[in-house]
Amino acid sequence: MCTVTSLPRQLTGLRNATLPDGSVVDVEFAADVVRSVAPALGSDGVRADLEDSAWLDLSGFMLLTAPAEPHAHLDKALSWDLINPPSGDLVRAIESWRAFTAEMSVESIVERARTQALTMLRNGTTAIRSHVDILDGDDPLRGARALIEVRDQLDGLVELEIVALPGPDTPTEALEAALDLGLDLVGGAPHLAEDPLAHLRRILAVAERRGIGVDLHTDEALDGDPTLAEYARITRDWTVGLSAGHCVRLGTLEPQALTDVITEVLASDIGIITLPITNLYLQGWEHPVSTPRGMTAVRALLDAGVRFAAGADNVRDPFNPVGRSDALETASLLVTAGHLSLAEAYAAVSDGARSVMALPQAGASVGSRAEFLAIRGESLSDVIANASPERFVIHNGRLVALSTVHYEVAQPAPSQALGLR
Repeated sequence: MCTVTSLPRQLTGLRNATLPDGSVVDVEFAADVVRSVAPALGSDGVRADLEDSAWLDLSGFMLLTAPAEPHAHLDKALSWDLINPPSGDLVRAIESWRAFTAEMSVESIVERARTQALTMLRNGTTAIRSHVDILDGDDPLRGARALIEVRDQLDGLVELEIVALPGPDTPTEALEAALDLGLDLVGGAPHLAEDPLAHLRRILAVAERRGIGVDLHTDEALDGDPTLAEYARITRDWTVGLSAGHCVRLGTLEPQALTDVITEVLASDIGIITLPITNLYLQGWEHPVSTPRGMTAVRALLDAGVRFAAGADNVRDPFNPVGRSDALETASLLVTAGHLSLAEAYAAVSDGARSVMALPQAGASVGSRAEFLAIRGESLSDVIANASPERFVIHNGRLVALSTVHYEVAQPAPSQALGLR
């Protein structure tokens, strides 16, 4: 249950916060910027009053840079139970979604999208980049208008970027009209078109003409000819933000072919976004034995120095029936399925995501933006493994969400002289 309180509340700083390296610090803000990070002076053991104090005592909590979600679909979120689609691959998910959109209203999209965004905020995510479909039918901009409304409603709580997502058969005029409404970036999924490179060039031409950034769904399949290298070559001298999500095909390329694509990506400084939970669900249905992982080449990209991020993508819709709207779930999957270290995994959903989204640096360093997730835990492994629901979320130096929990567990019977039987 979500309770409306006096939040948001401007903070002056944080006391007794444990950083991932084990140090305990006090962090002071000046508005939304960190002014100082110093060894903690200690406390009198009394927790700062949440209503009256501008300082927050974080004894027992780990302080992390707040997660950012680099690839969401707020217009689709929480629709699984409404659609009741068959489980399956990307094609079946698209078919189920398109059938549902015929009767979908702006109001229904707003309600689901706002609920999803606030759940993500509660769990610590303070910036979200969401794609929105340009729909079929007489009113193709319903989703765009809905997400603009949500962006306005959540102003000051969540930083929301919106990416126009045209289909292969979307008229260019409809894409232009969506951008005219105030959407931030050009998106698309060239690999779904009959002529992927032609579709790629068409949507990039719109972005170039308008001088705005691009975030594409790219090569979301385990086989086929990659389009990512061509994307990189076309945008070689662009100065706007460029990113590509999914990139599953990179995970199945032969080493030399992978190296060639990564070289092109680095030359154009394209950020790559892996989306483990959705792609692990969608990819591999046609391989009942030795099912391949639906992930991009995470290790090769990191080792090459590519700007790298991770997100959840879909949450409880035809493209992914599960998901907890928590960046720590994504980080955990990167450790398990991507074989990343704990630090690499959390960086992908925080600092890496912010870099790919062209957001200011954030976290516990002087001059950084005061964007924090404080979560009960003793170490990064504890935090990622257990994902405690006890959290404080700070956006632009203001406390915007807090979660507490109360447990009662029956006591075990006392042992009898080490008599384990």
